[in-house]
Amino acid sequence: MLKDHRPYRIKKLHQGLQKRYADWFVRPQLASLGRGCTFMKPWFVEVFGGPIAIGDYCTLIATADARIRLTVWSAIGEEGKIEIGNYSLICPGVRISAATKISIGESCMLAQGVFVTDSDWHGIYDRSLPVGNTVPVRIEQNVWIGDSAIVCKGVRIGKNSIIGAGSVVSRDIPENVIAAGNPAVAVKDLDPDIPMKTRADWLADPRTLARQFEEIDRGFMKNNTWFGWLRSVFSPRRGD
Repeated sequence: MLKDHRPYRIKKLHQGLQKRYADWFVRPQLASLGRGCTFMKPWFVEVFGGPIAIGDYCTLIATADARIRLTVWSAIGEEGKIEIGNYSLICPGVRISAATKISIGESCMLAQGVFVTDSDWHGIYDRSLPVGNTVPVRIEQNVWIGDSAIVCKGVRIGKNSIIGAGSVVSRDIPENVIAAGNPAVAVKDLDPDIPMKTRADWLADPRTLARQFEEIDRGFMKNNTWFGWLRSVFSPRRGD
């Protein structure tokens, strides 16, 4: 499908359905869910255990073939947790698995297929142990983690840093660098003279931003009709 053929009202109804689903079925599973969060296909967001806290104005995008999975599975007598900061972006296929604590700062972006874990999930020598060695993970504000990267136990990633696609982060990464590889290492410093604009800056005025998106949608969808939409669903043509 090259174009969204839905009439504007159908898109608004679908957005409303997603919000209500998130409020009815996802929110009760969380320790807290902040205001202004956006869920795309929240029925593909899977939550296991807790507590899991998601901050204000976060965006979570899930798909049928790339579900978001947020899991807390603690050792007996201990309590793990996941904290996702305000304005963060969680893309399809992201898995976050905590036995102790995983903390993700404000304005972080986790691309498709990222895996973050604070545990080995089995003992190295006694593999009957269900959790194994576990050390908290700290991802500081405005970190961008690329497609399919893995963040391992005990890691701290400094603010503003970028983790390259497919990297394996098994040691601390300083702030304001680009890191890549297996194991990931800093390969480039970010230019301190270029101002950094974060998702928090972008979402600072959510009402104005929402109006802008609404105007864009209305413009793109102004010629869409119910008949054209239904035809594209049941009898798609080349170029749809």
